Amino acid sequence: MKLARKITSTLTETWLGLGLLLGFFLILALYLTGFPQFMSIDTYKLSEIEKGASKEEVALTPPSAGGETEFQEEEPKKTEEPKEIVPMNPICDFSDWRYDGCEMHGDARALGQENNSIVYFIPPPSQIETAEAQEWKVKSQSRKIVGIREVIVKSLNSSSPPAPECTIRKNVPALVFATNGLTFNLWHAFSDVLVPLFTTSRAYDGEIQFLITDYQDWFVEKFDKVFKALTNYEIIDFDTDREVRCFEHIIVSLRGHKEFGIDPARAPRNYDLFQFRMFLRDSYSLPFWLDIPYKVNNSPDKKPRMMIILRGRSRKFENADEIIAAAEQVGFEVIPGKPESENMTEFAKKVDSCDMLLGAHGAGLTNMVFLRTNAVFLQVEPWGNMKWACDLFFNEPATEMRLRVLGYNITAEETSLYEKYGKDSPVIKDPDQLEKWGNGSLVYWQEQTLRLNITRFTPVLEQALQLVKE
Repeated sequence: MKLARKITSTLTETWLGLGLLLGFFLILALYLTGFPQFMSIDTYKLSEIEKGASKEEVALTPPSAGGETEFQEEEPKKTEEPKEIVPMNPICDFSDWRYDGCEMHGDARALGQENNSIVYFIPPPSQIETAEAQEWKVKSQSRKIVGIREVIVKSLNSSSPPAPECTIRKNVPALVFATNGLTFNLWHAFSDVLVPLFTTSRAYDGEIQFLITDYQDWFVEKFDKVFKALTNYEIIDFDTDREVRCFEHIIVSLRGHKEFGIDPARAPRNYDLFQFRMFLRDSYSLPFWLDIPYKVNNSPDKKPRMMIILRGRSRKFENADEIIAAAEQVGFEVIPGKPESENMTEFAKKVDSCDMLLGAHGAGLTNMVFLRTNAVFLQVEPWGNMKWACDLFFNEPATEMRLRVLGYNITAEETSLYEKYGKDSPVIKDPDQLEKWGNGSLVYWQEQTLRLNITRFTPVLEQALQLVKE
């Protein structure tokens, strides 16, 4: 009996020990499994820092899922608003009262057409999605007048029809301009094309190609030396060209600041009209820095040379022979000049050989560009309050070219209008009133010829001679 109790007691103690032991391991297992959930956030952060994470990273890292610590929820992502369509400015500028102009940097493509040639501009990838598709018609010369051939400029975007593929690429800029308009007149040829062409292109030192719309063969041939001095490349007849010419830089139209002039403040390299005249001397192989011929010539019997421009129609000198004789009497050697009948290069050399240029207001006086520095320029002002035109078109440019300027204002008796209309006519007595009626241009510019009073004119010739000899 005692033996049975002993065995029973021993078994009871054994099972109790086993139960306690199993319970201990069960509790330990549960504790270890749930341990991270019961860690404090400070303990969690410390453990992460010990693993090498920075404090900033820890602050943004939530504890394991199921923890009781509250964390700030992520802000919902903002919905992207539609991109605003913005114009690609500035490409074209129509604000100047004299000229329109466009300038493109990037992917620009020129396509010639018979009526209106086209220049395409494709914005860069970073801008093409937001660019606005636009189209302009540009008068491609320096003067906004009727008859100037327009060029179409198209700025594309991602929704536009594709531009034509390039057939020729150039790594130099292109300049698009017209040679029509009033260029048959020498003054307009210079004021509307040649001076603005110099202003717009000279700074490229020949590394620019010209695409000419409304191409005038005679014009390009007449001023070939000017064109060759401004571009090293073939001149393209844009309207008949069927290539798609691609450039990284295209300029459309010429920058003309004023009548027969340059505003240095607006010109590249501060170009002015004196520099234009010196550029012409270089283009036509004329002596560059020499003084006027009279001061270079050491001959003891030398005479100053004067060229007189002989007009063939309106405002011509009726007594040209008397004027020449008076100039010779004063001491000049006189050279008659008829610009329209001579080759441009040869006539430029003839003007360069003179110390003075004389003529009535008109296009022929434009040849003063071939005179040397300090030469004398003498303009005869016709009847009809034409001083403003004489000053604006010739006297002011001549001064800017560093010529010495003189003028002669005729009296009523020296114009053919005096005999034609009579001394009591408004044409003679009241030119201002005639201008108000709108008839002045026809009468004063087209109808009159001049017969100078030699006695009255001779002192002006003497003054000119004195200037030459100073």
